[in-house]
Amino acid sequence: MSGRKAQAARNDELILQAARAVFTADPGAPIAAVAERAGVGISALYRRYPSKEALLQKLCGDGLKLYIEVTERALAEEGDPWEAFAGYLRGIVDADTNSLTIKLAGTFQPTEELGHYAMRASALATEIHRRTVEAGVLRPDLTTADIALLLEQIASIRVGDERRISELRHRHLALMMDALRLPPARRELPGPAVTDEELSSRWWTGS
Repeated sequence: MSGRKAQAARNDELILQAARAVFTADPGAPIAAVAERAGVGISALYRRYPSKEALLQKLCGDGLKLYIEVTERALAEEGDPWEAFAGYLRGIVDADTNSLTIKLAGTFQPTEELGHYAMRASALATEIHRRTVEAGVLRPDLTTADIALLLEQIASIRVGDERRISELRHRHLALMMDALRLPPARRELPGPAVTDEELSSRWWTGS
């Protein structure tokens, strides 16, 4: 890319990263807060995204495409069906698409394109669920909606910095997966448990 195009691409990435951070922390934040966090001028942001709604649509579209990519990759696995399903769950937790659902669902008008992505994501989730149940390694009374809500619970874990958040999310995901698997499993959980100090620190602002 030319220098100007490369700079525009960098700015776009900065804007999207900032928008995700700003709006998952506060869905009601103004679009100016995104420009400030991204370190770009508000005019540069508006040239790319003419409204907050357009920016939210882009964020959620990217989240759906990432979900689809993770699920398609898991479905392409031809080995152990449980490991493919476990890889799917870990991939979704790493992608953190459920944080967008928790914070942004119902805050903007979905586009037709988003509707198509959502239908594709739903179909893929149904397929990997069906395949894993039929393999006899996933509880048959568990629905795809159950899994969606469990993943939202995992995404709600926010203790410490990004590394610690990821560590704790995967610890609780491992615990959740042991309850879903057939026959029931009991493996050593990854990472140390959250401490009382970590939990109580969320109530202190440091002032």
